[in-house]
Amino acid sequence: MTLKYLHTMVRVRDIEQSKAFYCDLLGLEETRRIESEEGRFSLVFLSPPGQENAAVELTYNWDGDDALPDDSRHFGHLAYRVGNIYELCQKMMDAGVTINRPPRDGHMAFVRSPDNISIELLQEGDPLPAQEPWASMENTGKW
Repeated sequence: MTLKYLHTMVRVRDIEQSKAFYCDLLGLEETRRIESEEGRFSLVFLSPPGQENAAVELTYNWDGDDALPDDSRHFGHLAYRVGNIYELCQKMMDAGVTINRPPRDGHMAFVRSPDNISIELLQEGDPLPAQEPWASMENTGKW
């Protein structure tokens, strides 16, 4: 039996707000889009540059999605390796994103998407040396 990873799907409430988070802040790129007039939904596939085999599918229901949970912690999380965790966390914080688990150790952080999806950020290679404000920053909310 062969097994191949295809994608991870998350439902979103606002496709443009979610794309801004995943693309503008996290650095993913749209690789494919499916618009279904009949089904009244959009599927937007996003991947890290050059890694189309690691897609996140944003599913947007045109008529709203009242069943979308307020706390999607049951989903688990998406994880991405990053070149400089401090720079990315600063960029996200400057854009108004709450850093739920700051990168105190120079290695790992957690943030949430606009749809409350937990995103784990892991430093590429060895952890960066501890630095402020991250080293003394407390957790905020759930991650």
